[in-house]
Amino acid sequence: MNDDFITPLLAWFSQEAADLPWRNTRDPYRIWLSEIMLQQTQVSTVIPYYERFLETYPTVHDLAAASQDELLKQWEGLGYYSRARNLHTAAKQIVSEYNGQLPTNADELQHLKGIGRYTAGAIASIAFGEAVPVLDGNVIRVFTRLFDIADDVRQQTTQKRLWQIAEELIKAVPEGRAGDYNQALMELGRTICKPQNPLCERCPIAEHCLALKNNVQNERPIKTKKPPTPHYDVTCGLIWNEDGQLLITKRRDDALLGGLWEFPGGKIEEGETLEACLARELREELGIKVEVGTLYMRVKHAYTHFKITLHAFNCHLMANSPPPSCHDCQAFQWVSVSELSDYAFSRADRYIIEDLQNRQYRLL
Repeated sequence: MNDDFITPLLAWFSQEAADLPWRNTRDPYRIWLSEIMLQQTQVSTVIPYYERFLETYPTVHDLAAASQDELLKQWEGLGYYSRARNLHTAAKQIVSEYNGQLPTNADELQHLKGIGRYTAGAIASIAFGEAVPVLDGNVIRVFTRLFDIADDVRQQTTQKRLWQIAEELIKAVPEGRAGDYNQALMELGRTICKPQNPLCERCPIAEHCLALKNNVQNERPIKTKKPPTPHYDVTCGLIWNEDGQLLITKRRDDALLGGLWEFPGGKIEEGETLEACLARELREELGIKVEVGTLYMRVKHAYTHFKITLHAFNCHLMANSPPPSCHDCQAFQWVSVSELSDYAFSRADRYIIEDLQNRQYRLL
């Protein structure tokens, strides 16, 4: 396998590497945090979260000692909340099983919750200099173009081949430069070898790129077409009491967006009206009977694998309703509109909260 591109790639990275906060440290805790936050998330979005997070939890001991509610509030808006829950669990593992120190090799790092082969390789190579490969979306794109790989990258056989290529190439990297090499590949994919219209004229390894030579760079990587994204109608209740407080519930940890708070409700079933759906969901989740009132607002939101339209209704408990109790949630709470800011919610619920608080402000 031709590894002649490694030297010019490293030279380019030394000159052009973006000045990112996690590149100014060798602290494995900070590098681990950055790698988790960067999963599925753009660099520009991550930076302010990363900096605020470290102000609150400067060490792994601080993170391990945090409550889940505090942690999810810090993570609010960054999405993919299982990352935060796994980060918390792993921090506790590090404190209890590893004396507060991250393992120094990729194999051992994979014993921690939420750390797979890619993340382990990134941490081990960047923080500890271990010569282990990484393979994320950016690196896959670089390799499929560099070696003109015409196989479907969503197939396991192709993934296996790409890992084998990565393992072979890391052996040719100069000693002590594995972390730079891995970051250079990711940086190249992020800034130059883009998914659409790659900037080949600016690429430091263009002369080694077989896809460019064959004029198929815009056709790599090859991916099977995804099925259409499903859409669901979902309801939620803005359940008011006589004191002007709203009822919120905390999702189970094993549920989607587990550990976050929400306005209770759920997905509509075939043949149901929105109002009937909400009444049923509130009965099943909290054991309550509600009078479903006017539609407050609709929110359209996209998750990774599906889209929703969230229909929020004003509601009140019926006179003959039992008091709320958790049948399908972790906890519930009556809170004022202003107090909603103290709790971690999903982005869709946050749109409703912002509108509620803006309306309250205008009434003052």
